[in-house]
Parts: sequence; C-alpha cells; structure tokens
Amino acid sequence: MFGDLMGMMGKLKETQAKVEATKERLNSVMVDEQSPDALLKVTLTANRELKSIEIDDSLLEDKEQLEDYLVLTLNKAIEKATKVNETELAAVAKEGMPNIPGIDSFFK
Repeated sequence: MFGDLMGMMGKLKETQAKVEATKERLNSVMVDEQSPDALLKVTLTANRELKSIEIDDSLLEDKEQLEDYLVLTLNKAIEKATKVNETELAAVAKEGMPNIPGIDSFFK
C-alpha cells in the first residue's frame, strides 16, 4: 500500500515538473489575431502575455473606433491563447494522473 502511495507521490511530482515546463514552453508559443479588415493585428503568447500590436494609420483618426477594435481583437486573441494554454496543460496533467477510476470525466 505505501509503495503505491510513494509511487503516486513520485508521479505527481513528476507531473508537476512537466506542467511547469509546459508553462515555460507556452511563453514561446505565439497566438496571432487581427480585426476582420486587418487594420489591427495583435500577438500574444499562449500564456496570454501581449507581445505586439500593429495599428493601421487609418485607425488613428478615430479614437473610439480604435478602442473598439482593440477590445474586440484583444478579447479574441486572449480567448484563443486561453484555449491553447488549457489544452496543453490539461494534456500534461491527464498524462501524469494516477490510474483512478472515473478520473477521466474531469478532463473532458
């Protein structure tokens, strides 16, 4: 019994290290998004850190339009980055979980 428990603890520590490594790797995974007319482009990491914003000069003439574009485009980019992040971390966590009946239902 204690051997199984020690084995599970070791597996959990190994999984935790893999999760941390995955989080670090996600800093280099870039997610691009742009407005429908491509006047605004943003790039985030899969950890949702903003890396760049490109704004077409025509948007600089209308502050309200630029603000709307920023909100909509950034929210879409954050949503994409969150999906990538959650998918990657869930895969690592699921891989490292001990074989407990019914645990798969938590990762769907």
